[in-house]
Amino acid sequence: MKILFAIQGTGNGHISRAREIIPYLQQHGEVDILISGTQADVALSQAIKYRFHGFSFVFGKNGGVNHWQTFKIIKLRQFWKDMHSIPIHDYNLIVNDFEPLTAWACKLKKVNSVSLSHQASFASDKTPRPAKGGPKYAEWILNYYAPTSHHIGFHFKAYDSFIHTPVIRSQIRKLHPQNLGHYTVYLPAVDDKKLVKHLLAIPHTQWQVFSKHQKTPYTYANVKVNTIANEAFNTSLATCEGLLTGGGFEGPAEALYLGKKLLMVPMYNQYEQECNAEAAHLLGVPVITKIDATFSQQLKKWIADSPKIEVNFPDETETIVSNMVRKYAL
Repeated sequence: MKILFAIQGTGNGHISRAREIIPYLQQHGEVDILISGTQADVALSQAIKYRFHGFSFVFGKNGGVNHWQTFKIIKLRQFWKDMHSIPIHDYNLIVNDFEPLTAWACKLKKVNSVSLSHQASFASDKTPRPAKGGPKYAEWILNYYAPTSHHIGFHFKAYDSFIHTPVIRSQIRKLHPQNLGHYTVYLPAVDDKKLVKHLLAIPHTQWQVFSKHQKTPYTYANVKVNTIANEAFNTSLATCEGLLTGGGFEGPAEALYLGKKLLMVPMYNQYEQECNAEAAHLLGVPVITKIDATFSQQLKKWIADSPKIEVNFPDETETIVSNMVRKYAL
């Protein structure tokens, strides 16, 4: 059997989840890996057969997407050319983690493909959305950015029959968490220098910040700013009191799995992150909607009285992959 696994390369969560899924796919046949997008800080250990520019969202430094930089790197003509270059008819099963080139190639050529992703959970109207709703184009993006014929989703809870709890990296499952008292920070769309100003206002707390915008580590009083490094982040997370992070999915899920306190600050005007934050809020996780003059006071409140949330995220990845192959492979 030949399997094509197409992965979104923007953000670290897709790559991290793929690391867990690929070995199980390989138990069922020959797996070719395709990645499009340019904004991940982690890499796969397996060989990548196809690598494309695709569509990527560029993180800004003020809490949101840098729309101008995102627009500048869009290459529609290249997208069309790359989409038609993928030999989708060579495969018995096409698995997609929010990757648009392969998804649209399959849709236009009427070839079945399977979403195996967090975003697939939004195919259900039972998946939490913000009470205020979102702009119509936001739901359109979730539905049509990488459309597939079948869906297998991951979220904080199994909101629907095709939704499962998160894929937790084996590296995280093997950790022995402890509490050394510091707080880990990962807010990729916020400039570390902006963060430091707020964190310095809480002098008796140690902060370990991991920044996409910093190439050289530095320490300022009680704040240590690190570059992005997988092992260092894992160690910091395993030994922290809590995680301050954005509205992504995998990072918060790992913190909850390890029994850490969690505070989420979703990127503004990023509907998917607002949805994730709403789902986490329903579990009891506090959410801050923006970083403003009250941010330090809200951090102090979180440190003082925020509860830890108990979750159950069993390791079901092998079973999910096996059932998917059995059900959808040609």
